[in-house]
Amino acid sequence: MDIPKIYDPKKVEEKWYRFWEEKGYFSASPDPVLKGQKKKFVVMMPPPNVTGIIHMGHVIDNTLQDILVRWRRMQGYETLWQPGIDHAGIATQNVVEKELAREGKTRFDLGREEFIRRVWEWKEKYGNTILQQLRKLGVSAHWGRTKFTLDPDMYRAVMEAFVRLYSEGLIYKGTRIINWCPRCGTALADDEVEHEPEKGHLWYIKYPLEDGSGYITVATTRPETYLGDTAVAVNPDDERYRDLIGKRVRLPLVDWTRKSFAPGGEGSDVGPSIPVIADPLVDLEFGTGAVKVTPAHDPADYEIGVKHGLPAVVVMDPKAVMNENAGPYKGLDRFEARKKIVEDLEKAGFIEKIEDHEHNVGHCYRCHTVIEPYISEQWFVRMRPLADKAMDAVKSGEVSIIPDFWKKVYFHWLENVRDWCISRQIWWGHRIPVYYCEDCGEITVSVEKPEKCPRCGSSRMRQDEDVLDTWFSSWLWPISTLGWPEDTDWLRAFYPGDVLVTGWDILFFWVARMIMSGTHFMGKAPFKYVYLHGLVRDEKRRKLSKSLGNSPDPLDLIERYGADGVRMGMMLITPEGRDILFSEKKMELGRNFANKIWNASRFLLLNAEGMEKGELPDDLELEDRWILQGLDNTISDVLRYMESFDFNSAAWELYDFFWHEFCDWYLESIKPRIKELSDKKKALNVAFYVLEKYLRLLHPFMPFITEEIWQNLPNKKGDALIIADYPEPQGFSYSEDRRRFDLLRELITELRDVRASFNVPKGEKISLYMKDESGEVADLILSKRQLLAFLAGVEEVRVGGDPPGESAAIIVENHEFYVPLGGLIDVRKELDRIQRELAELKSLIDKTRRKLENPAFLEKAPKEVIQKEKEKLEKFREKARKLELNASRLST
Repeated sequence: MDIPKIYDPKKVEEKWYRFWEEKGYFSASPDPVLKGQKKKFVVMMPPPNVTGIIHMGHVIDNTLQDILVRWRRMQGYETLWQPGIDHAGIATQNVVEKELAREGKTRFDLGREEFIRRVWEWKEKYGNTILQQLRKLGVSAHWGRTKFTLDPDMYRAVMEAFVRLYSEGLIYKGTRIINWCPRCGTALADDEVEHEPEKGHLWYIKYPLEDGSGYITVATTRPETYLGDTAVAVNPDDERYRDLIGKRVRLPLVDWTRKSFAPGGEGSDVGPSIPVIADPLVDLEFGTGAVKVTPAHDPADYEIGVKHGLPAVVVMDPKAVMNENAGPYKGLDRFEARKKIVEDLEKAGFIEKIEDHEHNVGHCYRCHTVIEPYISEQWFVRMRPLADKAMDAVKSGEVSIIPDFWKKVYFHWLENVRDWCISRQIWWGHRIPVYYCEDCGEITVSVEKPEKCPRCGSSRMRQDEDVLDTWFSSWLWPISTLGWPEDTDWLRAFYPGDVLVTGWDILFFWVARMIMSGTHFMGKAPFKYVYLHGLVRDEKRRKLSKSLGNSPDPLDLIERYGADGVRMGMMLITPEGRDILFSEKKMELGRNFANKIWNASRFLLLNAEGMEKGELPDDLELEDRWILQGLDNTISDVLRYMESFDFNSAAWELYDFFWHEFCDWYLESIKPRIKELSDKKKALNVAFYVLEKYLRLLHPFMPFITEEIWQNLPNKKGDALIIADYPEPQGFSYSEDRRRFDLLRELITELRDVRASFNVPKGEKISLYMKDESGEVADLILSKRQLLAFLAGVEEVRVGGDPPGESAAIIVENHEFYVPLGGLIDVRKELDRIQRELAELKSLIDKTRRKLENPAFLEKAPKEVIQKEKEKLEKFREKARKLELNASRLST
C-alpha cells in the first residue's frame, strides 16, 4: 500500500474538495423535506462583503458553520447551507470611487448610470474572490444557490418589503437628527457608528446676558457648533441659575442673522439673542451645569429643541464645511473652524478656561471619519412594533441565544431601540421605490416604476435619489434567498432555518433585524438558535489589524499548516461566546495533530497489508475493552457538546482521546501483539474499528485528512466519509475494565517517573514489588507482565513480602509498590539530590503558605489567583511527600 510518509495537506485538500463538489455532496433539495423523507437542517451564511478578502473572523465563523453542517449531513439531515455575497453599499462605492480618484475623476463626472455600470464591472472582476477563498477552508456550502443581494429576485424582495412596510405605516419620511459621514456623504444608522474614547478639551465659554447684568458660562467639547446655538439650558432644580431662567443671552462674536432649517424651503431668521431655558435633561454635574443647545448638531439638543419649540440652525454643509450661518467662518473645515473660533473667543475674552477632557467620539464604521450629528430629512423604519415581536420570539423560547448572557444585551437594545434610518445618499444599492410626480407632487410607493401619476396622469415621474441601507437587504436574507415573497418549494421546505452562527458584534446590525423581518413577514422567527462567537484578537487582547502587524493572512496559514490544522487549531482556542485570543502556535497544535493522525493511521495501514477485513472479535483483551469503552464515552461526550454548541470542549475531547488514549496507550499497548502473528489480526481489527469510528467523529472538524485516511481503511463502508453515518454510542459495558486498565496506566506512568526521577539508565531493566500478596490488583499486575515489560522496562514482578532496601516507593489507589534501585544508581548521590530538592520545596511551601495566610492578599487578589496559589501549595506538598517517601526507602 502506497501511503506517503509525510502528510501533504495541499494535495489532499485539492483532491477531496474537487471530489465532493463533483459528486454534489454539498447540494440540498426541497423534495425529500416536503415529502417527509428527511428532516431539514438550515444554516444561513452571513454574506461577506463583495469587497472582502478572507480574514480570521471569516475563518472562525465559517469553520463553526461547516462543523455543524457536516455533522448534521452525516446524521442524515437534508442540509442547506445558503451562501452569498452582500453588495456592501458604502464600502463598495468607496472602493470604486478610490479607483476613479486615481484616474482624476469623481462619480459625478461619470453620472449615476455610468458609475453603477463601473461598480458592476468591478463586482464581476473581484466580487467572488472571498467565496473562492472560503473553499480552501473546506466550506461545504450549496454553491449552486449562491445569492448576491442585488440579484433580481433579491431586489424584488427588498422592494416588496419596503412597499408593505410603507403601506402599514412602518416606513415614513421625517426630519430628524441623524449620524452623517462627511467622507461617505451619507446618513448612517446608530449602530453603524463606532464610538471610541479620544482625548480632547472642554472649553468654558462666557455668554453675556442681554440685560448687561453679567454672563453665563457653558462648557462644550465642540465650540465650532456654538454658532448654531438657539438656547442655553439649565436644570430647573439648579439654584445657581433659577433667577436666569427666561432671560436672554447673546452669542459671543455673532452679529449676523442666521437661517433656521426648513426641509424643502427657506427657514426663518434667527438672531444672536437666545433664551435661557430649563430642562430636566441637563446634568447639574457636567461643566458649569449650564449647556449650549444646538438642535441641528446634537441628538440630545435636538430632543430639547423639539420639546421647547426651538429653531434648528445648521452651520455646516454635508462635507462638514462651515456654511452661511457661520458668518466669517464660512468655507472653513469644521476642525479648522474650531481652532479659529477658539482663537477669536480667547482674544475677545470670552474663554473662561480650558480643561483636558476624554470623551467618546463617533466614527463611521466604514471609513473611520468622525461623524457629524446632522439634521436631515430621511426615510425611517418605525421600530417599536417590530422590536416587540423580536423580543417576544426570544422570551417565548422560539429563538435561543447562545451563550445565554447575550439575551440581556439583546433585550436592552430592543427596549431602547430608536427608529432605523434606512436612506443613504449614495448610488450603489437598492434605490428607494418612491416616485414623485413633477407636475402635482403626488408620492407613489411601488415595486415597479409607475408609468404615470395615479393622481394627475402625468408621465413625469421622478424616483427618489437615495438608496436603502445595506442592512435593509441583509435583514431579509433568510427569506429572500428562499424566494420570498413568492411561495416557493425552497421557502416551504427550509423556512424557518435552524442555526445562525455569527459574531456578537452584529447582534443588532443583523441578527435582531432578521428576527424582526422574519416574525413580521413570515409570522415565524428565521432560526431556532443564534450562536454568537467572540471576535478574534491577539494574545494582548488587541483587535487584529494590518497596522498593528498582528493580523495573519488565513491563506498563508492554510499554506503552512493545512486547512485542517487551521480549523482544529482555531477550535482549540475558541471559548464559548468569548473573544478568541489568536496565536500561531495553536495552528502548530492543529498541524501537529493532523500529523499525529496521519502517522498513527499509516502505522496501522502498513501493518494491515494483505490482511482480510475482519469484524470486532469476541475475545477481547483488557486494553481492547478499555479503548472501546473510551471510544463510546468520547462519542457520547462529543455529541453532547455538539448539541450544546460547545465546539471547544468537543475539539479537546477529540484531541485528547486520539492523542493520549488511542496513540499514547492503546497503540503502544498492542505493538507486542501486532508482532505476534497469532494475536495480530485481533489487535488490528479492534484498532481499525476504533479508527474508523473516530474518523467519522472527527470529520466535521478536520474533513480533508479524515476523508483521505478513511478512503484507505479496510473496514470502510460507503463511497465517501462526508456522507457516512455519524457515530452513535454502542452501549459497551466495560466501565470496570476501564478502571482496571487506568490503574495499570497510572502504575506505568509512576514507574516511568521513578526511572526519570532517579536517573535510571534507559536500557536498564527494573523489578517491581507489590506489598499485597493477593487480590484483584495483584492478579492484574501478574497477568499484564508483558505489558509492564514493554512499556516500563519491568523484567520481574513479585507480589507479597517485604520489599528490599534502597527502593523507590509508588502508591497507586492505596496499593503500595516498590522498585529496588540498589545496583542501578548511586544511592548516596540520589539521597543528596533529594535532600536538596526537599530544602527548596520546603522554602517554596513556607513562602506560599505565608502568602495564603496574609489577609491583605486574600482581600485584594482575584479568586482565580488565590485558587492558583492553593493548587501550587498542594502540588509542592505532594511532591515533598513523595520525595520524603523515596528518601526513607533509599535510607532503609
